[in-house]
Amino acid sequence: MENKRRQLMYAIQMYDFYLYELQLYLDTHPTCRNGLFAFRRYKELREKAVRSYNEMFGPLTPIQSGCENVFEWAKGPWPWEKEAN
Repeated sequence: MENKRRQLMYAIQMYDFYLYELQLYLDTHPTCRNGLFAFRRYKELREKAVRSYNEMFGPLTPIQSGCENVFEWAKGPWPWEKEAN
């Protein structure tokens, strides 16, 4: 299970990097169809990875917390702690 946590966290970080780089590219090439396609694709992949992480290990950010019966964000480990990565 710990290996899956690391894999998902790595995937989210990788997609964040891709999206940031594509954002910079699209800032100067806003009509590039390939750039827009890649941005949408990596955004979908990131959202899927975040959903999987949230379902298996809990929220990465407070806004992703379910908040129905308990504020799940307070459950550990925190995303930036060594145990979570």
